[in-house]
Amino acid sequence: MPTAEPTLRAVVAEDQPLLRDGIASLLELGGIEVVARCGSGDELLRSVRSRRPDVAVIDIRMPPDFRDEGLRAAAEIRAEHPGTAILILAQHVEPDHAGRIVAGGATGVGYLLKERVRDGDTFLDAVRRVATGGTAFDPQVIAALVAGHGHTARERLTDRELQVLGLMAEGLSNAAIGGRVHLSPRAVERDISAVFTKLDLPATDEHNRRVLAVLAFLGLRPGTASGS
Repeated sequence: MPTAEPTLRAVVAEDQPLLRDGIASLLELGGIEVVARCGSGDELLRSVRSRRPDVAVIDIRMPPDFRDEGLRAAAEIRAEHPGTAILILAQHVEPDHAGRIVAGGATGVGYLLKERVRDGDTFLDAVRRVATGGTAFDPQVIAALVAGHGHTARERLTDRELQVLGLMAEGLSNAAIGGRVHLSPRAVERDISAVFTKLDLPATDEHNRRVLAVLAFLGLRPGTASGS
C-alpha cells in the first residue's frame, strides 16, 4: 500500500489580521497545515521554536517599528532551525533585502511581492518549492538584481543564459523554463550546462549546482552578505 505524502506544516507571520488569515486560508485550501498565525517577530520565533514547521511565510515589515523585523526574525530562524524554509513577502522590491535573505545560502528560501498571493496557484507552488529546498524569487526582484552592479553572472553569461538563470532563481524546473522561453528540453539543458561551466561551479549534484548558480546570480557566494 503506497505511503501518503507527509503534509507540509507552515507558520504565517503577518501583522494585518485580514491578510494573515487570508494567507493561512489559502495555504490550508492547498493542503498545507498552518500550525501558527503570528502578528509579530517575537511571536513568530516562539512559534517556530515550539512547532518546528517546514516553512515560515513572513511579512518583511512587522511590529514594533515596521522596518525589517520579519527579515531579522528570518535570519534567526535560518541560524537556529535550518530545516525550516523561509518565504519572505514584501510590498515593494528591495534588492538589499533579497541579498540578506540568501546570505546563508539559497536552499529553501524565497522572496515574493505580496501581490503574488492573489494568484493562488503560483503562490502555493512557490511555498511548496521553498519548503522542499528550492527557491522562489519574484521576477521583479530578479530584474532589480540584474540591473545592479558587480554580479558575476551578468558579466559572464549571454543574454539567453542569463534569462535561463533568472528563471532558475524563480524556482522553475527545466521543463517549465523551456515552456517560458520556447526552448526544447535539450536547448535548456545546454544553456544550464553553459551556466555551470561559465560560473566555475564544482561538479557536485545538480541541485547543489543550481543553488550555487542562484547565489552567483544574486552576486553572492555561500556565507557572504549583500554588499560585502
